[in-house]
Amino acid sequence: MPHSASPSSPFLSSQPLPSLSGNLDHTVPWGMQIAVRYDKVHPPRRIDVAEAAARAVVSLLASPAAAPGGPWNPAVDYWRDGRIRKLVRRARGKRWEEVQDIDGVTVTQDGPAGWGQAAARAFVPGPVRPLPGALAKTQVEGTHFPPGDELPPPPAEITARVAQDPAAAERIALTAASASTGALVTIEVTPLHEMTSGKLAAQCGHAAQLAWESSAMPPAMRRAWAEDGYRVCVVVPSREQWETTTRPVSVTDAGFTELDGPTETTRAFW
Repeated sequence: MPHSASPSSPFLSSQPLPSLSGNLDHTVPWGMQIAVRYDKVHPPRRIDVAEAAARAVVSLLASPAAAPGGPWNPAVDYWRDGRIRKLVRRARGKRWEEVQDIDGVTVTQDGPAGWGQAAARAFVPGPVRPLPGALAKTQVEGTHFPPGDELPPPPAEITARVAQDPAAAERIALTAASASTGALVTIEVTPLHEMTSGKLAAQCGHAAQLAWESSAMPPAMRRAWAEDGYRVCVVVPSREQWETTTRPVSVTDAGFTELDGPTETTRAFW
C-alpha cells in the first residue's frame, strides 16, 4: 500500500521495502535519489519544494534505520565517505505513489495561501544505475516549479480561479519568499547564478546535510531542530551580503551539470 505523510512532517517507512542499496555495487557512482511530487494543477512553489527536499535528506540521515546497526547504515556510510551526490527527479500521479514503496523518507510541506503542497522523498543511497523500475520511470531533466511571485501557467487551478473571478487573487499569496517562519536553520542561495528547481533542491539538500553533520552545531540545537521537523528557511541574500559574509556551512558544486566549473551554491547557519 502506498504511504502518506501528515502535512509538514517527515514520514519513515514502517515495513521492509525495496531498496536502492540492496546490491552494494561500488563499481558505479553512488547517489541519493530525491523524488519531488509534480502537480501542474496544484503546483507548489520552488522554494517550498527545495525546503521539503532539504528536510527529507536530513530526516533520512537522522532516522534510526540510518544509524549504526540500522539496515540503511552500511549504504549511508559508504555514500557519505565519497561524494554526497544527490539527484532530484520529478514524479506525479501514479509514479509518485509507486516510489513510496522504495526505502526512504517522505516530507510534505504546506505553502502559502493558494499554492499546492510540496512533497519530497529522499531514498537510501545506492548505485545511480540500475534504478528500481518505479524510480527509473521518473524524470530528471526540466524539473521546474513556479517561483510564486506571479500566477503559474495553465492548467493551474489558482490561475483558472482568478480568470473566473479576479477578486480571488486577493486570497492568493503571490510571493517567492519562504513561508518557514521561525525555522532554526537558514539556507542561503547564491544570488550570482541561476539554477533549475531540481538543482536548487539538491543544493539545499547538501547544505542541510552538512549543517546536520557539522560539529559547530551544538547538540541542543540539533535536538531542537529535530523536534521542529528539520524545517529550514531558504533565502537569497543580496550580492553584497553574499560576497561579504561567511557561514559555518558552505556548499561548492563541482560544476558537472548546470554550472560552469566549481561554484559556491548554498550556505547554512543557525
